[in-house]
Amino acid sequence: MSKGLPEARTDAAMSELVPEPRPKPAVPMKPVSINSTLLGYIGIDTIIEQMRKKTMKTGFDFNIMVVGQSGLGKSTLVNTLFKSQVSRKASSWNREEKIPKTVEIKAIGHVIEEGGVKMKLTVIDTPGFGDQINNENCWEPIEKYINEQYEKFLKEEVNIARKKRIPDTRVHCCLYFISPTGHSLRPLDLEFMKHLSKVVNIIPVIAKADTMTLEEKSEFKQRVRKELEVNGIEFYPQKEFDEDLEDKTENDKIRQESMPFAVVGSDKEYQVNGKRVLGRKTPWGIIEVENLNHCEFALLRDFVIRTHLQDLKEVTHNIHYETYRAKRLNDNGGLPPGEGLLGTVLPPVPATPCPTAE
Repeated sequence: MSKGLPEARTDAAMSELVPEPRPKPAVPMKPVSINSTLLGYIGIDTIIEQMRKKTMKTGFDFNIMVVGQSGLGKSTLVNTLFKSQVSRKASSWNREEKIPKTVEIKAIGHVIEEGGVKMKLTVIDTPGFGDQINNENCWEPIEKYINEQYEKFLKEEVNIARKKRIPDTRVHCCLYFISPTGHSLRPLDLEFMKHLSKVVNIIPVIAKADTMTLEEKSEFKQRVRKELEVNGIEFYPQKEFDEDLEDKTENDKIRQESMPFAVVGSDKEYQVNGKRVLGRKTPWGIIEVENLNHCEFALLRDFVIRTHLQDLKEVTHNIHYETYRAKRLNDNGGLPPGEGLLGTVLPPVPATPCPTAE
């Protein structure tokens, strides 16, 4: 009996030291979806109207970048797209103007309004791109500008006393203008799109499509699509971001038939069959900008503005910006930008080196 007593004490002591296993937390059951029949009107459907009213009050931002060689009608096309003088003055080059020695970035902001909805539109032009004898790494200033806008947004976002509405200067869409050679893409075209498609939504367009016959245009479009596919270049809308079967069906048609859009731009009106139309006058007739039998400008306009504008903004925020943000915070040890682990100031993410384009 005396020998059993210490053992009992030891067991008691051990039971005090060893904690009892905690019960596992109850896993909440997944909500069961039941299609209930409403007994009366609630008003859930008014959320769309509420959102519309709020958007009409605050307006929204849309930032579009145009990239391509001089003389491809970039400014004219953007002016045609938004039916106003929103880009740099579209005019032919004169002898007094010098071609920029490096790529410049020029952003022009406008507020345009239609049907009570206000949009702050910013057009970012890139004069000097592809205009030099040596165009090596001429996309770097463009990539740097895009990353700088992500950096500005990120710094505002991590501020303790941040603004109620952060100004959005991020580039939502990049129209890349392809010269209508009818042959193939230049090495510069491939290198730019291969590199920049990782940081911005690129929409390729064939400029001045009226310089090609219908057969030449069709063959060139197919050749461009093939070259982009062979080189692994993802243009917008990217396949991986299709949310459902409906999106996939709609976007597949755009990717396989419409891209790249063969367009003609003009801000001049002419009389055709008693109607005023935007067009280009040639010795053999008027090329109507918004006539699908003449060019694909109307398809581009509908795509950018009427069906995919909001998605362009969402992909920019949820994919491109989030990729930049994650890399930036990861490089900074999880701290907000500007301060390192020991209080050192860290620079923005630099442009990644890219193969030389000849």
